[in-house]
Amino acid sequence: MEFSSLVLMERDKETNFLIKELGSYEVSEGALYVTKFYYDGDKVNMFFDTNRDVEEWEYSAIYDLFNLDAFEEAGFIIEEVDNEYNPTWLLKFDYMEEYKDMGEKINTACELIEDEMESVFEAIKAKEDNYK
Repeated sequence: MEFSSLVLMERDKETNFLIKELGSYEVSEGALYVTKFYYDGDKVNMFFDTNRDVEEWEYSAIYDLFNLDAFEEAGFIIEEVDNEYNPTWLLKFDYMEEYKDMGEKINTACELIEDEMESVFEAIKAKEDNYK
């Protein structure tokens, strides 16, 4: 599936209703992993997961081997979201008024997500016996 854009919506903190569109951004294939994307008035929140159901052993292996540092080094706040069926993370970053700058930050996030997902799925292949 080719991905073309993500739409950033502003979400009201009190009601959680989406209140307005802030922009539509052309993105890379890494956006396939994005499940939620909104601005809460403080930070842009981008939730992403594995984009497929994982086996029980994969769940632990993915969390163990996923490189959080790559995101932090790129200026993102990243948190594991542990109340989801599949491994899920939340990226937070500042909203930028300049459309081009915001688009670049979103694309950086999508590229990192894609790179890390491909890397972690490759890394866990050899680790199945360690997690079963």
